[in-house]
Amino acid sequence: MIQTANLGYPRLGPRREWKRALERYWQGKLTETELHDAIRTVYRDALRRQAAFDLTWVPAGDLTYYDPMLDLAVTFGLVPARFREAYGYAGGPVSLELYFAIARGSDRVPAAEMTKWFNTNYHYIVPELDAVAAGRAPEIADNRPLQAYREAREVVGERARPVVVGPYTFVRLSKGYPEAAFAEVVRAFVPAYRALLRSLAEAGAAWIQIDEPALVLDVPAGDIALLHEVYGALVEAAAPAKLMLQTYFEAVEHYSDVVRLPVAGIGLDFVDGLADNRASVLRHGFPEDKVLGVGLIPGRNVWRADLEAQAAFLRELAAVVPFERMILSPSTSLLFVPISLERETKLDPALRDVLAFADEKLAELRLLARADAPDAEAEAAYRASAEARRRFFAAHPFPAPEAVTAEETTRAIPFEARKKIHAERFSLPLFPTTTIGSFPQTKDVREARARFRKGELDAEGYKAFIRAKIAEWIRIQEELGLDVLVHGEFERTDMVEYFAEKLGGFAFTEHGWVQSYGSRAVRPPIIYGEIVYREPLTVEETAYAQSLTEKPVKGMLTGPVTILKWSYPREDVPPEAIAYSIARALRKEVEALEAAGIRMVQVDEPAFREGLPLKRRHRDRYLDWAVRAFRLATAGARPETQVHTHMCYSEFGDIIDAIKALDADVISIETSRSHGELIQAFEENTYDKEIGLGVYDIHSPRVPDVEEMKALARRALRVLPKENFWINPDCGLKTRDVPETIASLKNMVAAARGLRAELGER
Repeated sequence: MIQTANLGYPRLGPRREWKRALERYWQGKLTETELHDAIRTVYRDALRRQAAFDLTWVPAGDLTYYDPMLDLAVTFGLVPARFREAYGYAGGPVSLELYFAIARGSDRVPAAEMTKWFNTNYHYIVPELDAVAAGRAPEIADNRPLQAYREAREVVGERARPVVVGPYTFVRLSKGYPEAAFAEVVRAFVPAYRALLRSLAEAGAAWIQIDEPALVLDVPAGDIALLHEVYGALVEAAAPAKLMLQTYFEAVEHYSDVVRLPVAGIGLDFVDGLADNRASVLRHGFPEDKVLGVGLIPGRNVWRADLEAQAAFLRELAAVVPFERMILSPSTSLLFVPISLERETKLDPALRDVLAFADEKLAELRLLARADAPDAEAEAAYRASAEARRRFFAAHPFPAPEAVTAEETTRAIPFEARKKIHAERFSLPLFPTTTIGSFPQTKDVREARARFRKGELDAEGYKAFIRAKIAEWIRIQEELGLDVLVHGEFERTDMVEYFAEKLGGFAFTEHGWVQSYGSRAVRPPIIYGEIVYREPLTVEETAYAQSLTEKPVKGMLTGPVTILKWSYPREDVPPEAIAYSIARALRKEVEALEAAGIRMVQVDEPAFREGLPLKRRHRDRYLDWAVRAFRLATAGARPETQVHTHMCYSEFGDIIDAIKALDADVISIETSRSHGELIQAFEENTYDKEIGLGVYDIHSPRVPDVEEMKALARRALRVLPKENFWINPDCGLKTRDVPETIASLKNMVAAARGLRAELGER
């Protein structure tokens, strides 16, 4: 059999034990010792579950209390200066209090920046390397990878393979140094990485997986010499352990140079990077002194693999790389899929038969590992997987998309004309205040929803409960003095799942949770068939909220790109076809909201930047259809309707033109943790529409004061016209509690009023 390895496993636990332990600790319901015990139990269970699939190598490194990038930063003692000062940190192991303060913020200091991990919906904590750039050499302060490896070795023995993010990727994804100093900063990490790898080798690691996904980005040719220099030093320090340099999410750049790096193995993604990686291996060969990591089981979607096609691909590959020099794996960590189908008893059996979550993918891996010498049983299993997929997709055809015309994607009049209409219609003050959409999903909301789903609360009772919550929060918003209100989204479990439940073509799991950031988990729907608009999605609750106030209430929709990206889409249908189909359904909902008297409609696209291809040469095509999908959903709005959108943490500088092309009247952007970087983007690119840059971080429990919010706004106003500027939190408030939400919004309104006094009420 071919050797097998997993690259990473979901952290949440089968019943979200990891999430619950963290949240109980933050609530003061678990002691530090109890938290350690709970996390260790989840980690050990995950190791045992993986080992049960006869993996040659089991990843050791998923034992995180929040995020692996943060873990590696504190391993090297890289605590940002403001946290060192606030917590008196002088080196050595980082306390849990300080660790969580960096991740979530505290009363003493705002949280560190958080952004998307490549083109996924997972968010990582961005390390800050100011001290390294200033000449402070990183060193081992708290060897968390070693602790995780020792824990794993106790459970799975010599099969444990440590997983560490490599120095090239770690520095590339960090901040706090000038771009010109990149190579110098990477070199500064070499001694610390050498010490880390040496410690793992001395503890018994035979192989060490060192993740370098940044090698699939547009790597400058000049970085190749740097990589050879760095890895030459690391390989020597790690001996006798072997290094598996692992890439994923796309094909590697500079293939011929990368495969000559002095490591024992190179892992390639043959799912998302199939075409280019396959062509490179077949055209250029593969070094005889290395093992090829073959990432062939899809790690980011939940469809059962076509094992027949994959087995054929492996045999094709074996003409270049013998089976004995392959290590078969998923294409990425399995962090992006739920743990197991075992408890999914309510799915349509025909659909369930063509799905594979993490455990099922490891079972597929075990089966595919027999491709070097398949017996009749294996061959039959390969055929069965392919036939099941073909049969299901044929039974649920996805129609070819209708042509999207220029007329459908163009507002009736241009923005400047609409702006004048809106100014007269709404008479908003300078720096209008609003929120992004959701308000706290408190215990009573969750309990009422659970009782309704169990049949313990009838439809009328549940509707009355939701209306009472809407009325309560309309009153609160008016008392706070917000200018544009929202209904609060109390009826919604999730901003994608809620819409998917009301549209045809989606299926839902009961327990298919995946991590988004920290303890935040989402349950992505599965797109299995044609998208159908059956009935109004949001009109009843929005219209009721509007009936309670004279102020405008925004209709709140999730955009087509985000619904697509935060679902598990069909693999056999082009993504733009699905996006257009969703957009046409949302277009009908915009019309229904307008007919009900709603004057503002917000179509959120937090995944817009996330979907951007990792390689620049592929980006124009994506941006073309993503912009077209958004405009297809919104361009039918009447001129007097103000269209808003919202986007999440991302680097926006390279898509400013696409954001302009959306032609939304108002955009709000989640920026409080990365405000400076975004302001720089607007310094370099003009933006002529209305915009709200989040003035406080909703992912943190801290309540920022008025001056802090005003300072963030002032910085933005250096490059944005005051007449176009809105004041808002940087995301929805669903995960916050009521007292901190009210306190933060009170300060936010006060900040807006203070700015009006300073800069002139219009």
